[in-house]
Amino acid sequence: MGHRGRTDKEEGRVPGSSPEMLSLSWLLLFLLINNAVAQVDDDFIGLGDLPETFPSDPPEPLPVFLMEPEEAYIVKNKPVNLYCKATPATQIYFKCNSEWVHQKEHTVEERVDENSGLVVREASIEITRQQVEELFGPEDFWCQCVAWSSAGTTKSRKAHVRIAYLRKTFDQEPLGKEVSLEQEVLLQCRPPEGIPAAEVEWLKNEEVIDPADDRNFYITIDHNLIIKQARLSDTANYTCVAKNIVAKRRSTTATVIVYVNGGWSTWTEWSVCNSRCGRGYQKRTRSCTNPAPLNGGAICEGQGIQKLACNPLCPVDGLWTEWSKWSTCGTECTHWRRRECGAPAPKNGGKDCEGMVLQSKNCTDGLCMQSSLYQKSSEGKDKSDFGNSLAPSTDDVALYVGIVIAVIMCLVISVVVALFIYRKNHRDFDSDIIDTSALNGGFQPVSIKTARKDLLTAPPDLTSAAAMYRGPVYALHDVADKIPMTNSPLLDPLPNLKIKVYNSSGLVTPQDDLGGDFSSKLSPKLPHCLLDNSDSTMGRRTQTQTLLRTRDPSCTALGSFSSQGGHLIVPNSGVSLLIPAGAIPQGRVYEMYVTVQRKDNMRPSVEDGQTVLGPVVSCGPPGALLTRPVIITMHHCAVCDGQQDWLIQLKNHSQQNQWEDVVVVGEENFTTPCYIQMDDEACHILTETLGTYCLVGQSLSAATTKRLKLAIFGPVTCLAMEYHIRVYCLDDTQDALKEVLQMEKQMGGKLLDEPKTLNFKDSTHNLRLSIHDVPHMLWKSKLLAKYQELSFQQVWCGSQRNLHCCFTLERFSANTVDLACKICVRQVEGEGQIFQLDTTLSEDSQSIDTSLLDPASNITTLVGPNAFRIPISIRQKLCGSLDAPQTRGNDWRMLAHKLNLDRYLNYFATKSSPTGVILDLWEAQHFPDGNLSRLAQVLEEMGRHDSLFPAATDH
Repeated sequence: MGHRGRTDKEEGRVPGSSPEMLSLSWLLLFLLINNAVAQVDDDFIGLGDLPETFPSDPPEPLPVFLMEPEEAYIVKNKPVNLYCKATPATQIYFKCNSEWVHQKEHTVEERVDENSGLVVREASIEITRQQVEELFGPEDFWCQCVAWSSAGTTKSRKAHVRIAYLRKTFDQEPLGKEVSLEQEVLLQCRPPEGIPAAEVEWLKNEEVIDPADDRNFYITIDHNLIIKQARLSDTANYTCVAKNIVAKRRSTTATVIVYVNGGWSTWTEWSVCNSRCGRGYQKRTRSCTNPAPLNGGAICEGQGIQKLACNPLCPVDGLWTEWSKWSTCGTECTHWRRRECGAPAPKNGGKDCEGMVLQSKNCTDGLCMQSSLYQKSSEGKDKSDFGNSLAPSTDDVALYVGIVIAVIMCLVISVVVALFIYRKNHRDFDSDIIDTSALNGGFQPVSIKTARKDLLTAPPDLTSAAAMYRGPVYALHDVADKIPMTNSPLLDPLPNLKIKVYNSSGLVTPQDDLGGDFSSKLSPKLPHCLLDNSDSTMGRRTQTQTLLRTRDPSCTALGSFSSQGGHLIVPNSGVSLLIPAGAIPQGRVYEMYVTVQRKDNMRPSVEDGQTVLGPVVSCGPPGALLTRPVIITMHHCAVCDGQQDWLIQLKNHSQQNQWEDVVVVGEENFTTPCYIQMDDEACHILTETLGTYCLVGQSLSAATTKRLKLAIFGPVTCLAMEYHIRVYCLDDTQDALKEVLQMEKQMGGKLLDEPKTLNFKDSTHNLRLSIHDVPHMLWKSKLLAKYQELSFQQVWCGSQRNLHCCFTLERFSANTVDLACKICVRQVEGEGQIFQLDTTLSEDSQSIDTSLLDPASNITTLVGPNAFRIPISIRQKLCGSLDAPQTRGNDWRMLAHKLNLDRYLNYFATKSSPTGVILDLWEAQHFPDGNLSRLAQVLEEMGRHDSLFPAATDH
């Protein structure tokens, strides 16, 4: 047989043969044994009789494998198939682990190749998981294909069959790191054990890293990720992913934060000495902005302020010495005495002494009738200069008499004129006062008698003719001349306001609002009580003062304003009210206020996806008549880089205690009562209606972002073993931080690090807070979990003020007074901030700037022209020049475009002076240090040389 024939060729003769008979015997024995073995093999695989090779047949080549069995893996319980194909082949079978596979387990196909005419045989077998698992031994399960032809046999390569798997745990997972800019970063990853070996890829914020696309990344042969030079954009979450044919495993996410250490800017110039005389100091400053610390980078070391002592000389005013003794009586019947301006003498620009250096008088008791007084300056001459001085001549006496007579006549005339005016004014007080301003309140002029005794409540003001719009005119009257107005239908629609009326001859004091609230309605029963109250004047003043005192002075500004306008500023809150010149009608004075409402019941309720973007601001008095828009400025926390991310609404708190929509930013039209200018951190509301307003934002995409202000506080001193660290997550507005600073000051807390800003996205992911690097030898954290979380809804809606978490640390010894650790605050799958805390428990020190705690040091009310950067004369010139349309287009429209105020020009076009409203908005945007030089440059760019004004100077 062929199988036996191939074996014969391979074996050859038995080496070391002896005599021929012995050799023949051994040969016969060998052939019999070989034949018996071949017969056993044939019977095992069930081949029967193999084909015989006859010497007369043409020679046939050895079989050649067209397909050999491949390595295979069993996934779970799914069997695998092995295939082989050979030509020319009379038989083809598999052998697994040195044992023949039974013929019944084979699937054999046979065909004749059309080109060569040779027989092609193909065989396949199925291997199950049980077969592989039953194998014991050092070798893996393997199979081999054997093909026969008349020329002999050929064996294929061994194909191993293994059970595939991938373990769940990584041998090494990447760890998060904080690295400085341009530093090399190594993230190590050893994938789980598996068959076949797992392939590894890296994800950056869930996106696959391809080193071919970004050469700053490099993946080593042992699966580690190297960031060659860390960039700010490399701050991200990194994940190692291992996968094979069985499963896919993800490592824990490693957060890499690339931080930037702060650097100092250059020093500013030295300031002028803060004291005009005596001991003072000069200072210069620098800021940690070159670059500014980022992502928890180290703040600049050293001082940001340097002070230098200065001691300018103080001016000394001159003072007189004592008078000298009188001289002897001279021939002119006079004697003299003198004094000097030398106790001390004036120096360093001080004032000279005022008065006489020399004094003379008659020394003969009037017998000579010669007496004179001389006054000379301290630079006067010696006594000898007065040797020729004589008593006044006859002409001088006549001159003096004439002067005295003229003065007496002037006094008499003045008295007569004063009496005439006095009588005329007193007659006027019995006449009717008609206040036409009542027409603006919705009723006809009313004639009212004014009692003289009312004039005693305040001194008359003969220089002004103004009315303060505070309430209805019918409240000013004489008790003896009551007017039955309680049933008048004209009074029903009026709000409970106050009016002060001034005339040229005296002052009538205001009626107070009886409800104690500016927005309450007037009851028709109240005027009767007012008419019968003889002590109404003092009572009204007291009630008004009580009302103002009930408001928190740290978040309220008050002032009286006329048609010249002014500015109300709530200290350190980003909230102000600009009253332009001309907004209050001519001849009236309004007592106005602006306040930040901090009560929770004053905040609007929000729906899903909505958030409160700023403080609730009230200004008044409500219902006051305004002839041009005032501007309410307030901070907001919306990030408005993409205009499509937000839908921002202005809401108004109505008298029915309901929040109503006023206008949507960007959808203003001719019917909307307000216009809103949105800046990066503040919004400016132009309106002619005073009331309570708030900004509410609606998120339009997952990329919508609002700014949070993160502030960390701890106790100033701590005697207990526990130490509490409070982390506040606030809307990024000045007033929110100011409120927390005031509250923490009352609680005995202090800032542990500078507040930081965090961009919080509408991604529905929570805000995660964790504490790190606690010195475990000295402190232990009482937090059971690895981190705390604030829910997304809590943070996003903004309805819960002073939102915070608390970390409690416990020290092992009372002698431990130092604490250094890190606090990480980040949105899951979003941005984060790291605080480096380094504090001492026993020192009452405050190294963080808390100027927001001292509102009294700030100006809250500016009245008249001093409230505006643009002088009134320049403003009038600009309005007269730019209000009129120009064919070249360089009028108020181009001014709005240059100042980036041209989002909705139709609003300005509806005003009597578009330029004036634009300049008012510019004043509000750039308060308190508007750059007039920049405004002049804009006018020059417009080609309006006729409107240019001199370089900006303080006024």
